[in-house]
Amino acid sequence: MATETLPEIKAERASATQYVYFFGGGKADGSGTMKDVLGGKGAGLAEMTNAGLPVPPGFTIQTEACREYMRQGSVSEEVDRQMNAALARLEQLQRQKLGAGDNPLLVSVRSGAKFSMPGMMDTILNLGLNERSVEALARKANNPRFAYDSYRRLIQMFGNVVLEIEKAAFEEVFEAKKKQKRARLDTDLDARALQEVIEEYKKVVKKHAKREFPQDAHEQLVMARDAVFRSWNNDRARHYRRMNNISDDLGTAVNVQAMVFGNLGDTSGTGVGFTRNPATGAKEFYGEFLMNAQGEDVVAGIRTPVPIEELGRIMPDVYNQLREITTRLERHYRDMQDFEFTIQEGRLYMLQTRNGKRTGRAGVRVALQMVEEGLISKQEAIFRVEPNQLYDFLVPGLDEKGVKVEVLATGLPASPGAAVGQIVFTADEAVAKAGHGKKTPVILVRGETTPEDIHGMEVAAGILTSRGGMTSHAAVVTRGMGKCCVAGAGEIEVDEKAREMRVKGQVFKEGDWLSLDGTTGRVIKGKLNTVEASSDNPELQKLMTWAEPFRKLGVRANADIPRDAIQARAFGAEGIGLCRTEHMFFAEDRIPHMRAMIMAGEEKQRRMALRKLLPMQRSDFLGIFRAMDGFPVTIRTLDPPLHEFLPKREELMVEIAVLEATKPRASKLRELKTVLRRVEELHEFNPMLGHRGCRLGITYPEITEMQARAIFEAACAAAKEGVKVLPEIMIPLVGTVKEMANQKEIVVRVAGEVFAEKEMRVEYLVGTMIELPRAALVADEIAREAEFFSYGTNDLTQTTFGFSRDDINKFLPAYLELGIFKQDPFAVVDRDGVGQLMRMGLEKGRKTRPNLKVGICGEHGGDPSSVEFCHQLGMNYVSCSPFRVLTARLAAAQAAAGEKLKGEAGRTK
Repeated sequence: MATETLPEIKAERASATQYVYFFGGGKADGSGTMKDVLGGKGAGLAEMTNAGLPVPPGFTIQTEACREYMRQGSVSEEVDRQMNAALARLEQLQRQKLGAGDNPLLVSVRSGAKFSMPGMMDTILNLGLNERSVEALARKANNPRFAYDSYRRLIQMFGNVVLEIEKAAFEEVFEAKKKQKRARLDTDLDARALQEVIEEYKKVVKKHAKREFPQDAHEQLVMARDAVFRSWNNDRARHYRRMNNISDDLGTAVNVQAMVFGNLGDTSGTGVGFTRNPATGAKEFYGEFLMNAQGEDVVAGIRTPVPIEELGRIMPDVYNQLREITTRLERHYRDMQDFEFTIQEGRLYMLQTRNGKRTGRAGVRVALQMVEEGLISKQEAIFRVEPNQLYDFLVPGLDEKGVKVEVLATGLPASPGAAVGQIVFTADEAVAKAGHGKKTPVILVRGETTPEDIHGMEVAAGILTSRGGMTSHAAVVTRGMGKCCVAGAGEIEVDEKAREMRVKGQVFKEGDWLSLDGTTGRVIKGKLNTVEASSDNPELQKLMTWAEPFRKLGVRANADIPRDAIQARAFGAEGIGLCRTEHMFFAEDRIPHMRAMIMAGEEKQRRMALRKLLPMQRSDFLGIFRAMDGFPVTIRTLDPPLHEFLPKREELMVEIAVLEATKPRASKLRELKTVLRRVEELHEFNPMLGHRGCRLGITYPEITEMQARAIFEAACAAAKEGVKVLPEIMIPLVGTVKEMANQKEIVVRVAGEVFAEKEMRVEYLVGTMIELPRAALVADEIAREAEFFSYGTNDLTQTTFGFSRDDINKFLPAYLELGIFKQDPFAVVDRDGVGQLMRMGLEKGRKTRPNLKVGICGEHGGDPSSVEFCHQLGMNYVSCSPFRVLTARLAAAQAAAGEKLKGEAGRTK
């Protein structure tokens, strides 16, 4: 028997892979369940074809071909062979030849990943046109203008997507021609003008690409396919995947589909729509269309489209057919559909259907409606809303009380909420002012946004466009982000080159303030204040009551003052997971006593200062205990280094220099110099790893004593009022069991003294934060003393990676850009590193103390992915900021319900 060579084995494996899936003639090779293989768009086209809907035929090149292209820089011969066979099948079905003959076949080439990424990857329309086929198309359609318009669009799209020529190079030519011909709209240019545009476009291609525009239709197809594969890794697609936690390894499919034309004249058109309102969730047919246009005109916002109801007046039969088809699609997929369609000379074609992106408010409403309609179960409903989308119920509104409001324009309410910020005209400028930890709020003002603006849209407070509709790029993307957007404000003229916005005779420049109302579409002059929203929404509460029975993980809040504790409880927090006592010391009436304690040269003086702080701390704790009646309150003893409570060294030196120049009272100068000396004594080269946390309590035990006394006196006072108190004292930055034992002894001793004085006692726990790798490694030892663990994942991430959270933004953008990190490790738990320490600490701790309570109190406690990980680890609770409590509750319910569904599916198998 002959031995097979390695190349023969590889060839055999490649030939066994089906790379290309055909759809057409009422039958498709694939189905709607094959999103992993065909991508969302390809799966939708296959499903619609199998359902007998009017879908132009074509074929999908599956995602594995993209992954091969990414690995090797080219596709295999087998991919080419299968693509050519599918093209021949399409030509036979259509009785046309690609880019040839009297009736040339033209195709669209579109991306389509497993998860919807609107506008992030690339599309090419009218592929197959060249100098000969454009004339044939003009004769066949008896419409030269349509043919030349299609050809100039191909050159522009192909030039930008495949040959990587900036869009602006083509747009300048087109706008100049419109100006020369005094054309207000694109459609005002006649066939001769468009021929002139084509000649200019070909010159642009020759100048920038150093080659002629390709005339061979098959070469166009191969180049377009490979460009769509490459677009999987373009900057905007990678940025979008990073924002939405989508794997870089999935790849995109390529959909090649026979063209149908919406730009053939007044009986042709194109549109996009939703089976329900994606902004509000209202059960209404919702969308927009343009007559005599191609699909990119609608979604790119180049022309402001017409509401879809108008189609019912213009073409009632087509409108009714569209309503019937999309209703079928929604019932089939059991979810709100986002669809695209084209009308060619009065005949309807469906180009896409997918589950539609929606705001959080819309998501909740649609989920409730579909349960009532019997389309989905309550368990399925809780997965119809992304946990982070619940921010939509907390988005601010504009505070207009007592203020004279000047409305500059009213556009479309594309995404709800309010945004106030300074005008910027480019995405890069938005990032420069508001990105990488900077605090300046900005409003990104554009004629229309493009996918290249995604990095600026992410950091902007709100988006304003002068063109585009409710289904434009700006509208769709901001709704997915939960960000305020006003689109299609046609009264506004945006001059991006001059960096000016003109409206009603006024000129606004970069840095001027605007206020946007994304709920009404108003654009308001100046800087208004915003007011917080309330989560007391009946629909939201109903969804949460469905989610709660699944949730196993408790959700607490990080809160330092009673007001925040009350807010957290209103959002459903089941306790305080982190009360930072140091924040209480920065108040104006307390900082002098805190500084007196720090300046004290001996213990007696420190105790005197601490006695003045004691009643203030006691009062704070009493307020929090009252607010959290019946729920546990975890109070962390003093954590930051002492120098943080003193003036900064540089500021003191400047103040001393100024005083010396003005010859002030000697006592004032002496006082400042004494403070400066103490600041210099406390100075540390690396304060994050210095004299802080339990190290302060060990060297200055009187600090721990005062805080423990304040906690237990407040607890006793609250208990006497009938409040159920459950204090948990948390010792920070513990790395050894002896540190824990030292501080626990103080807390237990003081508790006994207070209980004796008050002649009563309350139940309490003493535990620690696990925020050092060593603490996780020796958690079994620490658990001999600690009665609970709470992971301080902010510091644990710092100490595991060796990163400073305050300085990471100097290199984090580069790490994300280069793919070294998929996510910011301070936003999403690093499961492979930090997560393994968490797992080890939990398992070791419970080995010593089986009933050990374990939680997390870093900012990760409000991140859905991190919440899911905490559920998988078997933690008792997560704790997060009050405004992330709703998100954490839903994420925890989804984690448990998802686990249950997987288990049921496994048992069924």
